[in-house]
Amino acid sequence: MKKELEGKVAIVTGAGRLRGIGRASAVTLASMGANVVVTGTGRDPETFPEDEKSIDWKDIESTAEQVKKIGSKAKTVIMDISKEEDVEKMIEETINEFGRIDILVNNAAPPYGEDRVPVVEVDNEIFKKVLFVKVYGSYLCSKAAAKVMIAQGEGGRIINISSSAGKEGNPRMAAYNAANFGLEGFSQSLAKELALEKITVNCVCPGQTETSRLDPLGRGALWKSKLESIPMGRVGTDEEVADLIGFLASDKARFITGQAININGGSITSR
Repeated sequence: MKKELEGKVAIVTGAGRLRGIGRASAVTLASMGANVVVTGTGRDPETFPEDEKSIDWKDIESTAEQVKKIGSKAKTVIMDISKEEDVEKMIEETINEFGRIDILVNNAAPPYGEDRVPVVEVDNEIFKKVLFVKVYGSYLCSKAAAKVMIAQGEGGRIINISSSAGKEGNPRMAAYNAANFGLEGFSQSLAKELALEKITVNCVCPGQTETSRLDPLGRGALWKSKLESIPMGRVGTDEEVADLIGFLASDKARFITGQAININGGSITSR
């Protein structure tokens, strides 16, 4: 039986972590039949968390191997999504390898924690970096992929990974809040521009999710205090977020665009 995304080509940025939304999304899209381009920044293995070191995890190459085991094709690209030349390389290598682009998942994000201080203490370069990766990087990738999708004339899917932090401001999170609010506004605008091209643009907005990006938080008192705000009493998983991404990438979501969809166990935000 033909799979939902058979013959489609997906790009997933920031997909090198064992516990991460990017890896889970790449694997989910592959299970639906898509061939996947897996990108990452080329992390230093010395910085890998212990669970990755213990299994000799190889960043995006290991994600690509998981994709291939499912039966789909995979290509890896080391890049910085906030650099125009890197985005151009990613698009060129995708077209050379697979001949088309149907799905873009903008998942790449800056490291957690450097910006989580009062505004009066935020390093200016760190603030710019958060916005550059999250907003400018997603803009560059979306612009480049949209050009290809428009030329193909068969529609497409752009899925931007935002956060509940894109819907409610919090102290010590100004840079991250600004970036995610901006990403959701950009996505709404782009969705309206591309609607007649049958290209949908949506944001997925996870709440607290069990990934290695949040390891700096620890899993102690602070982590447990965050659970108190989640009606379901637990954090989400990368696979659960990836399931939503897979749905939005499918034909079942063809009439959903310009939305910022929460996946947060019932947590209430200010809007």
